[in-house]
Amino acid sequence: MSENNNGQGSANDGRHHMDSLLMRESLVDKDLIAATEKEPPTVRMLPHCQVIKIGGRSIFDRGRKALLPVADVLGEALEKQKLIIGTGGGARTRHVYSIGVDLGLPTGVLAQVSIADALGTAHILGTLLAPHGVVAIPPEIFGHLLPFFMRGAPGVIFNGDPPYALWEHPPALGRIPPHRTDVGSYLLAECFGAERLILVKDVDGLYTADPNQDSSAEFIPEISVDEIKERGITTLPFEEVLLDLLPKGRLMREFRIINGLKPELITQALNGEPVGTRVYA
Repeated sequence: MSENNNGQGSANDGRHHMDSLLMRESLVDKDLIAATEKEPPTVRMLPHCQVIKIGGRSIFDRGRKALLPVADVLGEALEKQKLIIGTGGGARTRHVYSIGVDLGLPTGVLAQVSIADALGTAHILGTLLAPHGVVAIPPEIFGHLLPFFMRGAPGVIFNGDPPYALWEHPPALGRIPPHRTDVGSYLLAECFGAERLILVKDVDGLYTADPNQDSSAEFIPEISVDEIKERGITTLPFEEVLLDLLPKGRLMREFRIINGLKPELITQALNGEPVGTRVYA
């Protein structure tokens, strides 16, 4: 085989050899990795869908007084919009973490057991939204069949934990899995190129300090990741790992935090209105 001036392989007998940027190079070469950014834009698989994550401790653990109004609003939204609904594990996950840490279990095992808790809340919400044709999808088939489900149903529900399980990344501090349900919902929105990501919590958004402990805390309607880091805001109502992931995103470079105890805000957020706090990269 000979090579032409462009480095593409061609055989004397007329056979064509595929030219590949990655064929002969190391995948740890930084220049090579940077070159992959020159390829066409990443495909958005589900640009017409929205990812909305319902907090476990903030909404589910409060019982019917908080969850039923949220379910009603989601049911109304499903009549017009395509929703991918993630769920948090809440107090049960924290209990499992406590037992696991006491037993000396590694981070990967803690991540594995926490998935089951978030799946439980997914089934709870799935039961409430079943009249709308929405059910919880097991993680084993969720990702691969998601476009199919979204074509045939107004929405689906999934446990928000990313499926790292035993392969969870070791945290810098302690043993609690760093990638939990906020992160899992973000990664899903980023991978499938969703229209927007909404995190439903029990606070109006991000403040300069914890508003429950500091009456002088100021509400922040929108803020960049860099500014959060510069100002040293530590009372975050979302998982801190998102501050590292958001700037790396290709399709999802922002998310919005809203108060699910004011369920009307969910409707407004799904309609793209500037409610809660917008965090962007």
